[in-house]
Amino acid sequence: MVEIVTASESEARQQRVAGALTAAGLGPGDRVALLLEPSAGLLAAVLGALRRGVIPVVLDPALSAAERADLLADCRPGLVVDDAAALDRLLGGPPAELAPVPLGRPMHYTSGTTGRRKGVWSGVLDEPAARALLDEEVTLWGFGPDDRHLVFSPLYHSAPLRFATSTLLSGGTVILPGRFDPARVLDVIRRARPTTAFCVPTQLRRLLAAADAGPGLPDLSDFRLLAHAGEPCPYPLKRRVVDTFPAGSVYEFYGSTEGQFTACSAAEWENRPTSVGRARPGRALRVDADGVIWCRVPAHARFSYWGDPAKTAAAWHGDEFTVGDAGRLDADGYLYLDGRRDDLVITGGVNVYPREVELVLAEHPGVDEVAVFGVADERWGQRLSAAVVGSVAAEELDAYARERLPPARRPKDYHLVADLPRTGTGKVRRLDLPAYLGLTPVGE
Repeated sequence: MVEIVTASESEARQQRVAGALTAAGLGPGDRVALLLEPSAGLLAAVLGALRRGVIPVVLDPALSAAERADLLADCRPGLVVDDAAALDRLLGGPPAELAPVPLGRPMHYTSGTTGRRKGVWSGVLDEPAARALLDEEVTLWGFGPDDRHLVFSPLYHSAPLRFATSTLLSGGTVILPGRFDPARVLDVIRRARPTTAFCVPTQLRRLLAAADAGPGLPDLSDFRLLAHAGEPCPYPLKRRVVDTFPAGSVYEFYGSTEGQFTACSAAEWENRPTSVGRARPGRALRVDADGVIWCRVPAHARFSYWGDPAKTAAAWHGDEFTVGDAGRLDADGYLYLDGRRDDLVITGGVNVYPREVELVLAEHPGVDEVAVFGVADERWGQRLSAAVVGSVAAEELDAYARERLPPARRPKDYHLVADLPRTGTGKVRRLDLPAYLGLTPVGE
């Protein structure tokens, strides 16, 4: 069922959430764990908590029992809301006063692609800092009362939740179509005429494929913003999206659970097709001698890793932080991603970032998705391999790579698969690919 959430309706729910949390004895800095499917109630729970200084810990409701127990033990919430009855109780509190803006950010756990999940904690902000945090997002994306924001992804992910809550706080409306289904989303676009959306490239690919196989695309002319992030967008897909949606509406950004780095308009992408843009306003980028990207942020955007001062210290250098990604900056400050340092494959003494190989292979018309990774090899140390979703034959893709990539950057093996293993946020679990394919991981 599609839910339409208006700002005024959400505000009334938020007041009751704030009252219920106060009655339960939760105050500034306390945590409330939310393990819920996307709904108007979840959005109210997040904002009602934040506008009292209570920090919502937003978790995937489909976590295994072991994962759930581990994360709840780690974040030590004062209240757990994990079913309809508990949510109804939270939404049924006595109305309480709300701060004008959220007094912090929700706490999310990183996806765990490079080790144990880490809670990203920003604490409770004073009102000027909280206002600056919200104003930064609203100003960048231009949210306003006329917006109708379409939610593509689960709200336990940081970016979809940030776009939805910023829309409501700006007086706009949020459209919740339920679990992502391309046919349903096409129908919702046709009927609800959204103006903004955030998605990942995989969702765009599936949406266009469904349109091609069925009724075609609905009228997209109301879109003023289609933002995408989360994974590389292959050139053919990006080209079609830019040509399909209204001029100037498509933006890419680069960020993480920890913080936001860049934004890139369609016009900038036209001139620099492999760039993810320049630093967002109020930020500055630097790439160190090892190729690691650092981002300088204002005080209101600082964070720590919950309960892990050592990892926090490693992530920060003064007012700059890193999440371990590697890249390059051109003379005009545009950032080009090479990948994560943890993804680096050293084959025959040559450093290869999988992303640079994937961007080339993804341009083959028979490739829908591709992930490049390393496996143990007695001769090369690591052997470059590729897992491919699509209609292309391995021999054809190998010939394609030989024409476009130097020897060290050509995969030595191609594994044709029906799909790729992903995290809950849709990112490919690259480090799990060897086991997924029955190969020998690096280091074993």
